[in-house]
Amino acid sequence: MQRKVLALVLAGGEGRRLFPLTAMRSKPSVPFGGRYRIVDFVLSNIINSGIYSIYLLVQYKSQSLISHIQENWNQTSVSRDQFITIVPPQMRKGLEWFQGTADAVLQNVNLIQQYAPSHVVIFGSDHIYRMDIAQMLDFHIGCRAKATVAAIPVPIDQASAFGVIKTAGDGRIERFEEKPKNPSSMPENPAKALISMGNYIFNTDVLLGALADAQRKSEHDFGAYVLPSLVNTRGLFAYDFSRNKIPGAKPYEEIGYWRDVGTIKAYWESNMDMLDEEPIFDIYNHRWPIHPTISFTPPAKIISGDIQNCSISNGVRIKGAAIKHSIIRSGVIIEEDVEITDSIIMEYVHIKKGAKLKKVIIDKNNVINEGEKLGFDCNKDRFRLHIDECDIGILPKTIL
Repeated sequence: MQRKVLALVLAGGEGRRLFPLTAMRSKPSVPFGGRYRIVDFVLSNIINSGIYSIYLLVQYKSQSLISHIQENWNQTSVSRDQFITIVPPQMRKGLEWFQGTADAVLQNVNLIQQYAPSHVVIFGSDHIYRMDIAQMLDFHIGCRAKATVAAIPVPIDQASAFGVIKTAGDGRIERFEEKPKNPSSMPENPAKALISMGNYIFNTDVLLGALADAQRKSEHDFGAYVLPSLVNTRGLFAYDFSRNKIPGAKPYEEIGYWRDVGTIKAYWESNMDMLDEEPIFDIYNHRWPIHPTISFTPPAKIISGDIQNCSISNGVRIKGAAIKHSIIRSGVIIEEDVEITDSIIMEYVHIKKGAKLKKVIIDKNNVINEGEKLGFDCNKDRFRLHIDECDIGILPKTIL
């Protein structure tokens, strides 16, 4: 069967639970790790999988994301099948913005019809992971599936935030429940539930029919309506993400690493997962690269200091500081006698002499004053930081 695959990336997420990191940008545009944005992970997976026809559907606070894509993800090719095109809401069905995931695709159904693919890959842009989508497509075609959902087990106390799946032995989905209050556990593991990762592959004719049906019934979401409606067709399958094999993966990495970084706690933890000598998610994989932000800043310059288990990006200048288990993004200036532990410091922050930071997130363009202490006393920090419910303090982005 000849494959002509079109990818749609749902990148309109508002990211309320990541506030204040999303005060001025959408969730997919939030910086991550040393040189990435969250959206870079799904785009890298798609490109590395040999899929080059991509529509990126944006919505909330999209300018930062649009600028990032234009500056870092331009594909120059003589082929009409190689593109990453940004698609804001077209409002073809009325004056409303996207009402849900299925509605976002429905409002752009003309793009699918014009491209005429055999399969449509619909992926979210809110997660940190590596995935070879070609392996999922092989599974989809091998099962003669109409639609396939990427699935992964999670602790059952976390499952209510996702679509929960019950499968037959061959992977066929027998029940799909969107964000149930009392999720069903896996028969072989009562402590976990099998959940949807928000990544789907559809046969094009099936997708178009399902979207038309959803429109007639004023339904707007894949998880709440489209996927449950396909259960009775016996053509809806779950793809076991743990079976996905990535070239260059290290033996010490967590098999099937996937994180929904929808909260400050999850975001901070996933950033920290990339540190250590043998991290559970190792960003250093030349056979399956995550493509970083293009940087025109000079190399990092470290005059002196005690630096342990850190990620230090281009353009950083450090003199006489002690930095442990932290991520320092590009253009940061760190002066003498500064102490930084378990923190994320974003672009162009200036940390002055004698400042001390512990388990905080400092967003772009901020100045930390001489001798200032943040992360040691929540009550004092509230005058300066946004304190998340997990007690991590965030200093919001400053507009220059």
